[in-house]
Amino acid sequence: MKAFLLNRSRPYRRLGRAYLLPVLLLCGAGGAAAVEITVSKTPQCGCCKKWVDHLRNNGFEVEVVDMDSVEPVKRQNGVPAALGSCHTAVVDGYVVEGHVPADLIKRLLNERPKVKGLAVPGMPMGSPGMEGAQKHPYQVLTFDGEGETSVYADR
Repeated sequence: MKAFLLNRSRPYRRLGRAYLLPVLLLCGAGGAAAVEITVSKTPQCGCCKKWVDHLRNNGFEVEVVDMDSVEPVKRQNGVPAALGSCHTAVVDGYVVEGHVPADLIKRLLNERPKVKGLAVPGMPMGSPGMEGAQKHPYQVLTFDGEGETSVYADR
């Protein structure tokens, strides 16, 4: 009798999974939609590719735009030259310049400060996409439309 009940319950278990799968596909496993971010970079840049992987591994839906020069995107989005790096991203009205960690982008989107965006100037060793044997401390900065900056996080 016990074996009969176990075998009989399996079709119901499969039926439950069949109904659950479309719900998970529509809502995502966590129930929230992935945040879309557009990354402009040059096609040859390996650290940019690693940073894109970092974003994807942290739940972002990434659209990559490969171009010969990212400078026009930086100018169009008001990135001060002193904050420049090798790639520029745009997410939900904010600009993200350089190797900014995904958790800080999520914090920015959650807190919604009145800034133009976040930047990690240059290409500091140990930042996402620049992992290696060395890790240097670096700062993640906010910047506004006037070029004013402030420290958002120390890493």
